[in-house]
Amino acid sequence: MKIGICNDHAGVDYKNQLSEYLSGKGYEIVNFGTDTTDSMDYTDVAHPLASAVENGEVDLGVAFCGTGNGMAMTLNKHTGIRAGLAWSEAIGTLVKQHNNANVLVMPARFIPFSEVIRITDAWLTAEFEGGRHQNRIDKIPVK
Repeated sequence: MKIGICNDHAGVDYKNQLSEYLSGKGYEIVNFGTDTTDSMDYTDVAHPLASAVENGEVDLGVAFCGTGNGMAMTLNKHTGIRAGLAWSEAIGTLVKQHNNANVLVMPARFIPFSEVIRITDAWLTAEFEGGRHQNRIDKIPVK
């Protein structure tokens, strides 16, 4: 499975650590983020990641910024993206089970890296429940 990861200046360390962790588990990682802590605009990396997920260039995406909100807002402007903001393992599971999130967003300034691992593992192993949740997802796009 190929996973795209993007980050702004607040998420450089977490992106690097998570990339190494996921590579060790056999995932192919594509870096869409910045590699420096110099201030930059999260939108400049969120849009390319979203496009790659929508176009099937990567299977799933992970994004980091300070609070996670800027990334989630930007990613969710793309019709084919369901970016879920998670700050705990339980939420990481639910954004997949109930929302079929194809991008996981985490707040780099508000959770320890050990929680990033737990959230990511929970999200990757959870399965979308479909049914009533699919009905809700079908109503998300503005027509």
